[in-house]
Amino acid sequence: MTATESQAEVRTADTPEDAPARVIPDALPLLPEDPPRVGEYWLRGRLGANAAGYLYTASADDGRSAVVAMMTEGSADDAAARDRFVNAVDELPDDGVLAHNDSDDDDLALWVALGPIRTDDGSSAASDERLIAERRGEDVLSAVLMDRVPQNGRVRGPDFRHYWEGRRRPGLFRIWPLPWPNILRPASRWALVFALVTMALIMALAVFLAWLLFRNAEPLEPEPVIPTPSNTVTVTVTPTTPPPNTGSTGPTPTTSSTPTTGTPTGTLPSGTPPTNPGDKF
Repeated sequence: MTATESQAEVRTADTPEDAPARVIPDALPLLPEDPPRVGEYWLRGRLGANAAGYLYTASADDGRSAVVAMMTEGSADDAAARDRFVNAVDELPDDGVLAHNDSDDDDLALWVALGPIRTDDGSSAASDERLIAERRGEDVLSAVLMDRVPQNGRVRGPDFRHYWEGRRRPGLFRIWPLPWPNILRPASRWALVFALVTMALIMALAVFLAWLLFRNAEPLEPEPVIPTPSNTVTVTVTPTTPPPNTGSTGPTPTTSSTPTTGTPTGTLPSGTPPTNPGDKF
């Protein structure tokens, strides 16, 4: 069945071509758990949901609109439910399936983009195309849920219920490249740029204040000893106590700067004999 025949089924026989478009309820907003994008389609809102999956209104980067049907977390983990989803998509007309992911992605939920949906120009044809896409998405999810299977015989026993019906979160999805900043509105992009510029100004101000605080700081006491390329250091030795009065006249001790090699040593206290390296053993 082609899209034209499907549109003819949706329209009533007495509806003229120039009739006003049908009033289609707006989609519900996306929740934080919903994927922002699947494939090349950005999701805009929820159109419906059941235990098998969700229906989203979506649009591509080039402006093409579509209806996306995506499995839930529970149904995506059931191999039989995945097979029913694939079989239901295969039964749809070729011109009604715009895109879908690979059924071999066992770790991802299956989805399919349905259409085509022309730009909403206020005509009845644009509304009918969206209604047809929604109905096809509902048929796919109903095939997964098996809620339209005819009953054979009399109803007996408890009602049938899938074991995964309680897991109704959207199935796993993968987005690459990241959805931002393409999904941002112009106002959101300016807000992001303003936030980045503000952060840069705050960091520059913090560095400037740190420079003002520490530019006149006094050097450390004592100053660190920096070896020369020849592995020699200059150590300044200042006696803290006067030498004992031995009665002999001699030169007055003064501060001297003596280049030494190796590790600098301090001044031994007065009256301490020099240490013999052999005494250590």
